[in-house]
Amino acid sequence: MSNKLQELTEKLYNEGLSKGKEEGEQLLARAREEADRIVAEAHKRAEVIVNEAERQAADLKEKTASDVRMASAQCLQATKKDIEDLLVGAVSAGPVDKALSDPDFLKKIITAVAERFSTSESSDLALVLPVSLKDELEPWLKGELAKALGSQPKADFSKKVAGGFSIGPKDGSWFVSFTDETFRELIAEYLRPVSRKLLFG
Repeated sequence: MSNKLQELTEKLYNEGLSKGKEEGEQLLARAREEADRIVAEAHKRAEVIVNEAERQAADLKEKTASDVRMASAQCLQATKKDIEDLLVGAVSAGPVDKALSDPDFLKKIITAVAERFSTSESSDLALVLPVSLKDELEPWLKGELAKALGSQPKADFSKKVAGGFSIGPKDGSWFVSFTDETFRELIAEYLRPVSRKLLFG
């Protein structure tokens, strides 16, 4: 009887052990599958993150390179323009300023321009002249020019005009500018293409 009990105990033990071992192996296999799945998913996510980071880095690199190219081109263009302005200014400023600050030269130009106005317009003529030349031009305006035109033109002397003059009707409906600034701009427009070609090919 004790042998049978022992046999039965051993049988139950062996069956339980076998069943437990089998269930343990199944659990272990499922755990390995789940771990493999998690690792595979983590690899996929990591690959997506790396690809996105590489794409963003490439975009940033291209944008930065494009911005640098644009900034370089703008800087070069601005530098060329500054050099061109310096050259054109140096070539034109001195002679223009000197000529348009010479009272005798201005008298000739004013007379020539004023005489081209019609008789009715000349009676309503207005001039804006440099205040620095008031002492030399005012007597001439009231004397010789008034006599040549047959009427007294209105003359204002302004600090805003460094050289040259502006002329037009007294009502201010229009005017023609012969100031040093106007002449410099006019001369610069003709000099710029030549200076650009000489400087930059």
